[in-house]
Amino acid sequence: MTVLVIDVGSTSVRSSLVGADGTVSHQSRLPAAPVTPFPGLVEIDPVALASGALECAERTLDAARRAGVIPDSLAVTAQRASAVAWNATTGAPVATGLAWQDLRTAGTCLELQDRGLRLSPSETATKFAWQVQQAFASGTEPGVIRLGTVESWIAWNLTRSGRHITDPSNAAVTGLYSIAHGGWNDAVLDVLGLDRAWLPEVVDTCAEHGSADALSVPLPLRCLVGDQQASLAGQGATLPGLGKATFGTGGMLDICTGEQAPGSAVRSDHGCFPIVAWRRDGRVTWGLEALMLTAGSAVEWLVEDLGVLSDAVDSDRVAASCEDSEGVVVVPAFLGQATPQWDFGARGAVFGLSRGSGVAQLVRAVLEGVAHAGADLLEAAEADSGVTLGALRVDGGMSANSVFVQALADACGRPVEVSPELEATTVGAGYLAGLVDGTWQSLEDIARAWKPKTVIAPSGRDPKRDRWRRAVERAAGWHPELSAIQF
Repeated sequence: MTVLVIDVGSTSVRSSLVGADGTVSHQSRLPAAPVTPFPGLVEIDPVALASGALECAERTLDAARRAGVIPDSLAVTAQRASAVAWNATTGAPVATGLAWQDLRTAGTCLELQDRGLRLSPSETATKFAWQVQQAFASGTEPGVIRLGTVESWIAWNLTRSGRHITDPSNAAVTGLYSIAHGGWNDAVLDVLGLDRAWLPEVVDTCAEHGSADALSVPLPLRCLVGDQQASLAGQGATLPGLGKATFGTGGMLDICTGEQAPGSAVRSDHGCFPIVAWRRDGRVTWGLEALMLTAGSAVEWLVEDLGVLSDAVDSDRVAASCEDSEGVVVVPAFLGQATPQWDFGARGAVFGLSRGSGVAQLVRAVLEGVAHAGADLLEAAEADSGVTLGALRVDGGMSANSVFVQALADACGRPVEVSPELEATTVGAGYLAGLVDGTWQSLEDIARAWKPKTVIAPSGRDPKRDRWRRAVERAAGWHPELSAIQF
C-alpha cells in the first residue's frame, strides 16, 4: 500500500506518500496562512487552499513517478470547523472563508443563548449562517449554495463529480451534528436558517468515496478525516484508553474512548467534548477532546510581531540559553482560553517581569506557558474520561522543540513520547485509508505500529503549577462581553 495524503492545516497545505510501514516520503508543502484583518477575525482563502492542495499533490505524484512509485489511493485530512461556502454551478466561493479560530459570530452565539441554543464561535454552525447571509447579499440563489468544512471543499474540487461529502469526525465538531441520530440536527438548522440541502452528505471516514479525477493520476479517495482524529490514528491511539496531544497553531488533546456512545454532546464538567474519532462500516469509534486556542501561534508572535526571534526554530536555542524564566510567566490566551476555563474574554498576559528579564526569559516563558496549558488539557481530559494516560504521545511542530517537550513532561509529571513524524495527521490518514484496501486489518494493527522517536522523562524540577494557575486567573475576563459566552 502507498497512500497519497493531502493535509490542509491551519498555516500550510501539504502532501506526502505514506507507505504500509508508516514511513512518509515525497513531501511537498505550500504556505497557506490565514489572514487576520482585525483582532478576533481569522479568514482563509478557499481558492488558495484548493489550488495549493492540487499543486502539492501533483508535485508529490511527479516525484513518486520519478522514483517508480505509483500510489494506490488518496486520503484527505484537514483543519476542522473552518467554513467554506461556494456555488454548486460555478464552483466558486460565495462568501469569505472563515477559519476555526474566527470569533466574528460571538455576538450571534450570545443571542442564541437567550433562545436556549448554546453554540461556540469556534464551531462551524454560526459561521455557515454568516456566510449564507453574505451569499444572499451578493445575489447568490439559494439553490446553488453549498456549505462545507475544508475537507469537504477539497473533496469537491478533487472529485470533479459534484460529490458533496463529509465524514462524522468533521461533521461532529460543527455544532450541527446530532450524536443521537448520527446526522444533521434539523432543530439547530431551523434556528440558524440553514437548509439541509446546502450541507454535505455524511459518509464513513474510511470507504470508497469516488475517484479524484482532478489529479493526473485519478486515485480512489478512501479517507476523509479531521486532522486531530488523523493524528490520533497516526500515533497509534486507536484503542480505548490511549491518547495523544498535538501542538501546532493551537493545541488539542484527544483520548480514544471506544464504541460506547456518549450520553450527551455537551461540554463535560472539566471542559472537554465528545468527538467522533472515525466511522468505519457504519460503526463509530468515539473520543474525548480538550483544546487550547493558542500554542505554536504564540511562538509566531515572538517572530512576526515582536521580532525577537529570526524564526520559530530559534526559540529552542534562545530558551535553552537561560536556566529558567526567572519568574516570568506568559499566559498564551491570544484568542481566549478553551479547556478547562472556556473564557473567550481572557487574553494573553505576561507576569513577573523585572529589570533583569530579557529575551531568553520571555521566550522560555512562552514555551513553558504552552506546556502548562497542555498539562491543563491532560488533567481535564483525564478527569472527564476517567482514563489515566501512562505517557503522553505528542506531535505537531512544537514537538521538535526540546525545551518545550521537557517543560511539558515536567508540567504533566509523566513521560512524553515524541512522534517519529512531526505531522502524525499524515500518517494517520494513510493508516485509515489502509483499512479500506486491507493493508491494515484492524485498529489493533494500527495501535501495534506505534514506535516513538524519543521518550522524555520529567526532570524532577518544580514546574511551578501553582504560580501558573494564579497567572491564568489574572488573565481571565479581560473582555467581559466575550467571557459571558457559555455553551
